Amino acid sequence: MKILPIITEQVATALAEDIGSGDLTADLLPEAAHTSARVIVRQPAVLCGVDWFREVFMQLDRQIELTWLYQDGDTIQAGDCICILTGPTRALLTGERTALNFLQTLSGTASAAARYVQAVRGLPVTICDTRKTLPGLRLAQKYAVFCGGAANQRLGLYDAILLKENHIQAAGSVTQALAAARASAITTIQIEVEDLDELAEALLAGATSVLLDNFTLTDLRQAVALNQQRARLEASGGINLATVRQVAETGVDTISVGDLTKDLQTIDFSMRFLPDATVCD
Repeated sequence: MKILPIITEQVATALAEDIGSGDLTADLLPEAAHTSARVIVRQPAVLCGVDWFREVFMQLDRQIELTWLYQDGDTIQAGDCICILTGPTRALLTGERTALNFLQTLSGTASAAARYVQAVRGLPVTICDTRKTLPGLRLAQKYAVFCGGAANQRLGLYDAILLKENHIQAAGSVTQALAAARASAITTIQIEVEDLDELAEALLAGATSVLLDNFTLTDLRQAVALNQQRARLEASGGINLATVRQVAETGVDTISVGDLTKDLQTIDFSMRFLPDATVCD
């Protein structure tokens, strides 16, 4: 199995943070001891983080064998056995918390995305994330959003242009900001507007993708009517599970939700040693 370099780096950083100069507690155990364990989930979730979990143990001791009963993107239920591990006891204990941290964090993100997707089911709208991610885990959380059935907005500052309020103010106007972007852009351009007047200016200037920032439901409906399908409209700002379907019903094309990655509710996993973990009961 090929592991992306960024996963290798993230896992190495996390292990160094936890282990430091050594695992004082695990080192109390016999070096030759071997153990079997299983990972179980304590609540319903969408699983994500399999490669990160596996890489933790591969960096500690490649003798460890892992058998997965579920894969990223699968729906899991409370009490399900997710994975069986067998290998050196010291390494299993040393890697337990770091591996579970990746699994609980990324599964939490994937599960949040799945809840939002379910909330707008049946409507022609796309749920996507934002750049409000945990530092150092941008691509991991973006991947988790995808596993939960939602879409990714731009990955970072390098793969798309998004002209926000401060960019527009610095440029002088919506029209001037769009003109500057078009003059140098080799990628997609989206512009953020804060009211219907700015939307009208953006459309007149030829915008093809517009982010409607903190619009009321009434203003969103008016924006859709004003747009007449000329640009792709994205609603953003303060949207949560209680309001997302109402926003979707206004007719916007996309809804971006910062809570997918920043208001994180992790999933409860645990790893338990067993005399024989060849099966999950």
